[in-house]
Amino acid sequence: MTQARTGHRITIEQGTAHVRVLHDGQVLAESRRPLLLHETGLPVRYYLPPDDVRTDLLTPSDSHTHCPFKGDADYWSLPDAPDLVWAYPEPNDEVAEIKGHFCFYDTEVVED
Repeated sequence: MTQARTGHRITIEQGTAHVRVLHDGQVLAESRRPLLLHETGLPVRYYLPPDDVRTDLLTPSDSHTHCPFKGDADYWSLPDAPDLVWAYPEPNDEVAEIKGHFCFYDTEVVED
């Protein structure tokens, strides 16, 4: 899926890389089916299916942000890591694939 608006471009593709999110040695997420979101001017972001995320460890945050290209994001935290992860519960139609997927700031690709 590709979205382009006024020089801004978003491309989403189904990835097959093995990705993992660690915080203080604890695995918060691990997936072999991430969505890769490429957005103009930003690093590649991995959006992970909810089944691959330890949501039981996360607490909903009061933070919310708005992106004109993706929509409104909700955030989750750990006790020592505020707003560590976000998701778009109702993303814009152009990026509907990321609905409910979780994105972390620091995601590592695991070499199998």
